[in-house]
Amino acid sequence: MFRRNQLGEKLRSCARLCRSLLCDTRAAALMEFAVSLPLLVVLTVGIFDFGGAFNLKQELNNATREGARFAANQPTNDLNPPPGTAPPSVDAVRYVVDAYLQTAHINDCGLSGLGPGPQVGGLAWHYTPSVGCSLTLTIDRGVVVQETPPGGGPPVNMMCTKVNIVYPYTWHFNSVIQLLVPGASFALTNIQTESTAVNMN
Repeated sequence: MFRRNQLGEKLRSCARLCRSLLCDTRAAALMEFAVSLPLLVVLTVGIFDFGGAFNLKQELNNATREGARFAANQPTNDLNPPPGTAPPSVDAVRYVVDAYLQTAHINDCGLSGLGPGPQVGGLAWHYTPSVGCSLTLTIDRGVVVQETPPGGGPPVNMMCTKVNIVYPYTWHFNSVIQLLVPGASFALTNIQTESTAVNMN
């Protein structure tokens, strides 16, 4: 009889303990925080990461636009240089793009100290500096764009300059997405942008 009373008392105390734990909101709040913390970390890092990538894309857009505008006013009579050299007008475009990157506090990967870029076909020159990172700058002075005159008639071929940048971007998002999805990877590694302007000379 005494043991039965002891057992009953233990069961009642366990039931009171379970009831108090289930009714305690502090434990529920702690569990909710533990479950939501990885999601909050991923969202926060994602916002900063994608915001940084968007900002970099805008700055690169502006750099290529400035380069294309400048190139549109450069002469085209120097576009047949000796092999292994870049025309002065193309090198000048490279300097304009590099100056914009430096003004925007973007790592130019050594573009300013690079020698003349190799000709990669037609009227296109390629610069691939790799000091601290590896960007690719392509300046093509011989892009043909067809435009139809406003009043109709046959299309008109216009010679244009296209400036293209491929810039590496390091995603911090990869390291935190694995908190939610183990083994997941965000594969984008480069940001690419280009601008085209009609040659005036």
